[in-house]
Amino acid sequence: MKYPFNHGRRDILKAAGACAVTLTFGSLPSAARADAPDSKLKIGVIGSGRVGGTLGSVWAKAGHPVMFSSLDLEADKKLAASVGANARAGSTREAAQFGDVLLISVPYTALPALGRDLGDILKGKIVIDTSNPIVARDGDMAVSAREKGAGISSQEFLPGARIVRAFNAIGFARMGEAHKDKGKVGMPIAGDDQKAIETASGLIREIGYEPVLVGTLAGMGKFLIPGTPLGGEHTPAEIKQIAGTLK
Repeated sequence: MKYPFNHGRRDILKAAGACAVTLTFGSLPSAARADAPDSKLKIGVIGSGRVGGTLGSVWAKAGHPVMFSSLDLEADKKLAASVGANARAGSTREAAQFGDVLLISVPYTALPALGRDLGDILKGKIVIDTSNPIVARDGDMAVSAREKGAGISSQEFLPGARIVRAFNAIGFARMGEAHKDKGKVGMPIAGDDQKAIETASGLIREIGYEPVLVGTLAGMGKFLIPGTPLGGEHTPAEIKQIAGTLK
């Protein structure tokens, strides 16, 4: 099965070189496993375009083993070679099997096929879901997903995955540089699984953002898309304030 991934390779390689849940929102404790200096998570990147390629590159340079995957294995191999020893490339299935944590960053129309083809692997996996339903690109399924809420829709497409929505409402351009100015920009996240939230939070801090839990996939996941009040860059305090006004 082929998934309609976006690549933007020239931008990726440039960026790579530069570079029971408590549902009240707030800054989160770091995940012990993700933050421990001698314990690094294996990360499978499914969709190594501008977002996936940039984030995977930063994590690899922080010491995490990363496997990039997309529809273009040769481009993924070049990306991995440019990143260094902690990066490698493989098929989407290999990346899903490889990762303790998966970063899924594909056009929203690819999620149903991923769920069908990787369902046996995705069950129980921590998944950081960056994918957004964009009506102009994804058509009717995006309309439906936005009406239902992207958090719920992603959970339906990827059954059994322990999903945390993150990196959805912020541009990719500074993702490779945020670690140079840690904690000043907040990252709104939504999820239902405490361990997944903690693990994702540790990885988000390594990128340079301060994670702010705004709520559940059903309750607040619908706001983690471009064009909502949570879109764009905000301080952690501003995210808490904005989230408090949303229903």
